[in-house]
Amino acid sequence: MYAITGATGNIGSKITKILLDKGGKVKVIARTAANLKMFVDRGAEAAAGDAEDSKFLTKAFSGAEAIFTMIPPNYQANDFRAYQNRFSASIATAIKNSGVTYVVNLSSQGADMPEGTGLIKGLHDQEQRLNKLEDINIIHLRCAYFMENLLKNIPLIKNSGIMGSAIMGDLKFPMIATKDIAAVAADYLIRHNFSNKSILDLLGQRGVSLNEAATVIGKKIGKPELKYVQFPYDQAEKGLLQAGLSPDVSRLFVEMSKAFNEGLIKYQRRTPENTTPTSLEEFADFFVQVYKSS
Repeated sequence: MYAITGATGNIGSKITKILLDKGGKVKVIARTAANLKMFVDRGAEAAAGDAEDSKFLTKAFSGAEAIFTMIPPNYQANDFRAYQNRFSASIATAIKNSGVTYVVNLSSQGADMPEGTGLIKGLHDQEQRLNKLEDINIIHLRCAYFMENLLKNIPLIKNSGIMGSAIMGDLKFPMIATKDIAAVAADYLIRHNFSNKSILDLLGQRGVSLNEAATVIGKKIGKPELKYVQFPYDQAEKGLLQAGLSPDVSRLFVEMSKAFNEGLIKYQRRTPENTTPTSLEEFADFFVQVYKSS
């Protein structure tokens, strides 16, 4: 059996579908049982509860041969770093007490840095915490910027006719589709072809700037003049607050943007192993679907 945390999210849901399609036994973990029904209808076992409760999570992990772990976002958290560390500590305790020996952990580019990376700092802490577990095989998937993050521009496009954030428009960096992350994670869960503590960087199909992303997406949605605008940090933070994020999360998003802009986040050399297939152009077809339905 495989246990999947964040089973209703972008990556966990895709991993679950892959495993179920292959006939695997899957336990899906989320806070609310109703959100797991689509997987239960396909034969998955549901574990609904608070994953910050290590006793609940230990029970959810028990009997699994391999698990997928992640810290789901909580953008309303008053202290996001404290939330991340509580969740991470619960995962580590549950792994230790459940008898699981294979763990695929979702991390991020920049998780090698202990400070200065905003939201990513908690993933650094999580890697360090999990690496202290003895006799557990763990692979950390250090993923690039999710292409799905671009979907957050849809209200801005519809209301103001632009894309924008605090990241520099001409800065080229790797972007990855979550379906490619899910495919890699599912393969590791099935094959158990990793040992001890290891890291795999996942860098997407190529490096892309947000200016280029706006051009590609603009053409796909019938707005060929669509431009990307870099917002000043204070303006970006204000916009995040207006979008409903907590003050602390808004601040950490801006800190992460600064880390991108100032080159604090370093990327590994691109190789066949860390390159995934989905291009920005392919993702833009999905963007169009979401754009038209929103």
